[in-house]
Amino acid sequence: MTIIITLCILLLIAYLFDLTASWTKIPSVILLLLLGWIVREVTFFFDINVPDLSATLPILGTIGLILIVLEGALELELNRSKIGLIKKSVFGALLPLMVLAFSLGYVLYYYSENSFKDCLSNAIPFCVISSAIAIPSVRNLTSSQKEFTIYESSLSDIFGVIFFNFVAYNTAFGVETFGYFSLEILIIITISFIATFLLSFLLNKIDHHIKFVPIILLVILIYEISKIFHLPALIFILVFGLAIGNLDEIRHLKWTERFRLDLLNKEVAKFKELTIEATFLVRALFFMLFGYLIKTSEIINPNTILWAVGIVLAIYALRAIQLYASKIPLFPLLFVAPRGLITILLFLSINPDHTVVFVNKSLIIQVILLTAFTMMIGLMGTEKHREIIIKEKIKAKHSNEEYESEETL
Repeated sequence: MTIIITLCILLLIAYLFDLTASWTKIPSVILLLLLGWIVREVTFFFDINVPDLSATLPILGTIGLILIVLEGALELELNRSKIGLIKKSVFGALLPLMVLAFSLGYVLYYYSENSFKDCLSNAIPFCVISSAIAIPSVRNLTSSQKEFTIYESSLSDIFGVIFFNFVAYNTAFGVETFGYFSLEILIIITISFIATFLLSFLLNKIDHHIKFVPIILLVILIYEISKIFHLPALIFILVFGLAIGNLDEIRHLKWTERFRLDLLNKEVAKFKELTIEATFLVRALFFMLFGYLIKTSEIINPNTILWAVGIVLAIYALRAIQLYASKIPLFPLLFVAPRGLITILLFLSINPDHTVVFVNKSLIIQVILLTAFTMMIGLMGTEKHREIIIKEKIKAKHSNEEYESEETL
């Protein structure tokens, strides 16, 4: 009973964090990590026995990743007018990922005794933008900035996971390896379209009062089975979300008449609402649990802080170059490059025998916190600057109106 009461209170507090995030400008992930850490300190102070929950973290993280990418994909509009935005998002997600991964991998290789392959797999987790943090944090930005963030962070998650799996699960990198990799991409794309068609059919045809939970469970099931065969399963999530979220774009095709798209659109809207609710729940539990598992010594570890600062500086230097090359205004998107859920999941996926000595939990925590605080301060500063400009425009407008009225008299 006590556990249920505590869990309900913590989730309600997490909901308050989410509600007030647009007003406080503080990313909810910081508050969730802090809340989890406070719970840990309270349990130690009162000598409360809590079972080991570390094994639960990867499970929550995987489900959270699926739901976050699905939620992001459902939000995106896919039409010809978005082609330019998609190109910039692909460039923004892929190029910094590759450049930072190989650069950091080389630095780790220089300072460690590990192979370059191990160093590269240890570097990749730091190179992925966290859609779990980025997407909820840009609610107050313009629609074009929000769209770019959703595309970029979702694609960064997908490219990061695919790249990590390619490096971590292959022992050699020759023509045959790249051939198998290309084949895996083709297989998962084929599976994605077939599964999307079948899931859309089920979503439209199921008359039972419970219909959305089985769809989500099937999505998770397909994702996990694809992972067993080392297929880039996040592509399926993205394809499924984009397909059912943009049904109006295929309305002109004759075979879609069987789907009764008007009715299906209503079901998709309900499915989207359920996905948003479930995403909030899983994301809140994940970051609170991660915060609970953080030790104070890991946050203030002096042995890793210089590495963390160096990585964060490299992240924002590359981001500035990327945005400039894409002809996108630097502010406020320069600050929207947080690390989070994917960084943690990929770090947990590294075989302990292949871990670089510098890459530990302390470094992960410090990089996540530094990027989250940078984003918070950057967005708050941008918001204040925008308010000043708006006030100046209003003041100038009133002055012009007064001048024109005097001229009329």
